[in-house]
Amino acid sequence: MEDRIVQWAAELQSLAQAGLYYGKDAFDRERYARIREISAEMMAERTGLPAEKVTDWFCADSGYQTPKVDTRAVVFLNDQILLVREKDGLWTLPGGWCEFNLSPVDNVIKEAKEEAGLDVVPVQLLAAQDRDRHNQPPYPCHVVKLFYLCVSLGGDFAPNAETTARGWFALDALPPLCETKCTAEQIALCFELYHDPLRPTQFD
Repeated sequence: MEDRIVQWAAELQSLAQAGLYYGKDAFDRERYARIREISAEMMAERTGLPAEKVTDWFCADSGYQTPKVDTRAVVFLNDQILLVREKDGLWTLPGGWCEFNLSPVDNVIKEAKEEAGLDVVPVQLLAAQDRDRHNQPPYPCHVVKLFYLCVSLGGDFAPNAETTARGWFALDALPPLCETKCTAEQIALCFELYHDPLRPTQFD
């Protein structure tokens, strides 16, 4: 369910960030910095997230506030979807934050290689989602998730800093998921769009 206090804290952070970016008066900038700190404290108190992590999210950025971009590689083999297991034992679609110097397509190629050991070619944007409408709990920052259907060119998996295994799963036999990153509903949507290539991209 939506949490208005979390939403207000995120909005306050965004306004404070804009004030720090555009404000010229030194006293106003001090006030904006304090508002940003308070918004981080509110978010940590409300969500139970570590205060240090929220502060890092809220107070380490600079410039005008914009959403972060998360790209996910959607790869199928024999009507099974590729998932990777993270160090906490939960599974997700390979992907992650879009690097500042990479396009979303380049980023999804990089993430598939790093996390699943696969060389892929993205062929279709399946979905563009507002993360907080589909994944819980809410993140301190606003996130746009992009799901790309990819064709695998092959490759070998090796355990790495982020993932410990890869596997192929039928829709009715999914492993425990890291639902902050990828839910069963999102995977089901990927199956639906894969089976109906003429269906338009799903977007929020």
